[in-house]
Amino acid sequence: MSDTTKIKAKLKDGIVEVKALATHPMMSYQEAERAKKEANFITYVVAKVGDKVVYEASTSQFLSKDPYMKFSFKGAAVGDTVVITWKDLKGNTDTSSGIIK
Repeated sequence: MSDTTKIKAKLKDGIVEVKALATHPMMSYQEAERAKKEANFITYVVAKVGDKVVYEASTSQFLSKDPYMKFSFKGAAVGDTVVITWKDLKGNTDTSSGIIK
């Protein structure tokens, strides 16, 4: 999978607000058991601007399908690129980027 996260990043008063929507089925263990499928959900998310980590989270099966993330940070400028990478239970990864406006 690649580039399946939609990212909007805006700088206002020195703070960058990021809104990200990841495309992932987020199949919990309970749902997988009922559907007779294998569980798979995002387990780790990291966002960077350059080499600087601006957001990092370990996640669980309790996020909804196509999870929405919102976070903010300081120390970036208009035109910088926010890169979000996530990893799921099966080891799949996705890296998407967005320009700060």
